[in-house]
Amino acid sequence: MTTPTAELLVAETHRSCRVLGPGDRYGLWVQGCPLRCAGCVSPQWLPSTGGERVAVDALAREILEFAVDGLTVSGGEPFAQAAGLVALIHQIRDDRDLSVCCYTGYTLEGLRRGDPAQRELLGLVDLLIDGPYVSSRHAPLRWRASTNQRLHVLSDRHLDVLAEPDDPAGLQIEIGPGGDVQWLGVPHTPGFREALAGAAGLVEARDRR
Repeated sequence: MTTPTAELLVAETHRSCRVLGPGDRYGLWVQGCPLRCAGCVSPQWLPSTGGERVAVDALAREILEFAVDGLTVSGGEPFAQAAGLVALIHQIRDDRDLSVCCYTGYTLEGLRRGDPAQRELLGLVDLLIDGPYVSSRHAPLRWRASTNQRLHVLSDRHLDVLAEPDDPAGLQIEIGPGGDVQWLGVPHTPGFREALAGAAGLVEARDRR
C-alpha cells in the first residue's frame, strides 16, 4: 500500500523575512483559517478554497536551501494544518536544526488541549505568538499587533528575546518586478493595509502578516 504524500495548502512564501521572528527567516503562510478575527491583516488567506497544494518534501527542500536563521509560519491558521506542518518540520530537522516561530489565533492553553497533531506541532515550536487580533487593543509591539497576543518562548533556543525591549520590529517593504508593493511584518497602526493601497493607487495590496 502506498503512503499518500503529505501536502500543505500554502498561501505564500518568502525566502528572507527579517521582521517576523529573530534574524533572517524563511516565511511560510498557510491558506485557510477557521477563525474570523475582525480586522485581519490577511483576509485573502482566510478561505480554504485558495492557495496552492504543495508537497511537504518539495517545500522542505526549498526551506533548507534558503532559510538562514529559521522558519516562521503564519497564515491563515497554521494549527488548522498541524499534521502537515509536523511532517514538514521533522523533515527539515532531519537535515538542519532550524528554529521554528509560529503565529496562531488560538491561545497556548487551548492548543495544549487540542488534538494530537496540534499538540505535537506545539512541541516542535520554539517561539509562539498566540491569540486573535483584537483591533480595539492594537498596540506597537514586537512581532504582535494587539496587547492580548503573547510571545511564548517554548524552548531554550531564544531565551534572549525575553530580555530585549518589546519594540516593533518594523516592516519589510519591497517592490516586485511588476511594480507591485509587497510588505511583511506587523503594522504599527490599524488600517495600514488600506492606507498603503490607497496611497500607492493600487486596487489590491499584496500583504503578509
